[in-house]
Amino acid sequence: MTHVFNFSAGPAVLPKEVLEQAAAEMLDWHGSGMSVMEMSHRGPEFMSIIEQAERDLRELLDVPPNYRVLFLQGGGLGENAIVPMNLVGRKPQPATIDFVHSGSWSGKSIAEARRYANVNVAAAPSGGAFTHIPPQESWQLTPDAAYLHICTNETIDGVEFNFVPTVQGDTPIVADMSSHILSRRVDVSKYGVIYAGAQKNIGPAGLTIVLVREDLIGHALPICPSIFDWKLVSDANSMFNTPPTYSIYIAGLTFQWLKKQGGVAALEKRNIEKATLLYEALDADGFYQNRVERSCRSRMNVPFFLRDESLNEQFLAGAKARGLLQLKGHKSVGGMRASLYNAMPVEGVRALVDYLNEFAGR
Repeated sequence: MTHVFNFSAGPAVLPKEVLEQAAAEMLDWHGSGMSVMEMSHRGPEFMSIIEQAERDLRELLDVPPNYRVLFLQGGGLGENAIVPMNLVGRKPQPATIDFVHSGSWSGKSIAEARRYANVNVAAAPSGGAFTHIPPQESWQLTPDAAYLHICTNETIDGVEFNFVPTVQGDTPIVADMSSHILSRRVDVSKYGVIYAGAQKNIGPAGLTIVLVREDLIGHALPICPSIFDWKLVSDANSMFNTPPTYSIYIAGLTFQWLKKQGGVAALEKRNIEKATLLYEALDADGFYQNRVERSCRSRMNVPFFLRDESLNEQFLAGAKARGLLQLKGHKSVGGMRASLYNAMPVEGVRALVDYLNEFAGR
């Protein structure tokens, strides 16, 4: 089998052990005679899968007991609508949502939220370049906002929050953690809602995980579809409709793999090592550029540019020949991007660093 290192931003690399176990269980899960894809989502076999997945996720993130874990569909973009439809009803209408605009994905969240509430962009970088998180003392927050929304890691722009914002009163913080959930320790209790598309650090596309504090459930707007009403989904234990069963199964295997690695703390240490290796190589001379301020650099998504961008295609061709795949940057920003999710081994980053040095020297 061809050995490659897949630096895709998502859908992204999965642990080899997870894929091997899924392959071994494809036709017959635990002697049931069925593939997970064939099971009734309400049968005892799949119920054991989803219940174990929730237990493992709660353990990995130390989720407080007053938070519900919801397995939904629609991805992060879907939550851009689902979140306001579930939260703005907590406040007299018209309600206001505060946003920190830190990159492409928070920009999409802002655009969608305008359909359901007033939006206050409390902070955005000057000059329009997403290279840092504006310091909180510069934010213009709304005193009685329905919530404050942040994207804690911008997958495209490579900007990552290194602090938890402070808020006034009962304003909950909503965090889109799609591209770095489970990569670093996080105090769930500091957030009202955490959501994440699974296809980066958890499993295949199709699953969205939502952690929501119980007091924030039950405020859905009348226009909210029943399938996305957190109370209905929570009351049905994520079985209000047929959930994405196979994606939940793979996520559960990934959670078990993470526990075997030593949990989130051990993965965070490894992720710091990987990011440090790559950033040191990019910073070594002027051949490559990373434009994000050092204090805000993402550990998961590292965009970079060649000083001479006429060499881009040559760089990518050479990388592919060495089994270093999916390094082309997002079409909206260009350049290159290496995503260093949990399942990317240190050996993959070392191979990329060797190639960076070789190409620059050549």
